[in-house]
Amino acid sequence: MLATRNVFLVGPMGVGKTTIGRLLARELRLRFIDSDQEIEKRAGAEIAWIFDMEGEQGFRERETRVLEDICQQTGLLIATGGGAVLRNENRRILNQFGVVVFLDTTVDVQLKRTGNDKKRPLLQSDDRRAVLTKMREERDPIYLEVADVHVNVGDASSRRTVNKIIRLLEKQGVVVRDDQSDRG
Repeated sequence: MLATRNVFLVGPMGVGKTTIGRLLARELRLRFIDSDQEIEKRAGAEIAWIFDMEGEQGFRERETRVLEDICQQTGLLIATGGGAVLRNENRRILNQFGVVVFLDTTVDVQLKRTGNDKKRPLLQSDDRRAVLTKMREERDPIYLEVADVHVNVGDASSRRTVNKIIRLLEKQGVVVRDDQSDRG
């Protein structure tokens, strides 16, 4: 299978954008980039440090620069950070340079998947459920606005989710089957 455009994964933290993104990129023969990892690589520092030193605003500016840079290329699957959609400029970039897949899940699944994670600055709170619920209320309308495809991940396996995304992208004409890959 081949993707005819770049593919962006958006959604809340803990939904599996990186895990699903790696598998999906392999299936679609795209190069995988995790925008948070790219920010860390360019900054030479972890996101938590960037938040501490520059605040969320400084981090979001770095995020926009990274998205602008990587979108000059084609053949990519980009897993964005959960808050990437908060800036108008980022939403414009996503919609201009690819197809946007919103990976959705419940707060309960997020809590389960991020329970031991100490690297997420926005989750450094005594009431993680309240933080995730508030983020969901603020961000879900934006994810839905920017998304070309909406997939509820729930507790489904990554493989099942990837197959579902591929079917939805095929319906939109973003993914085409390569005759040579179907020959044995």
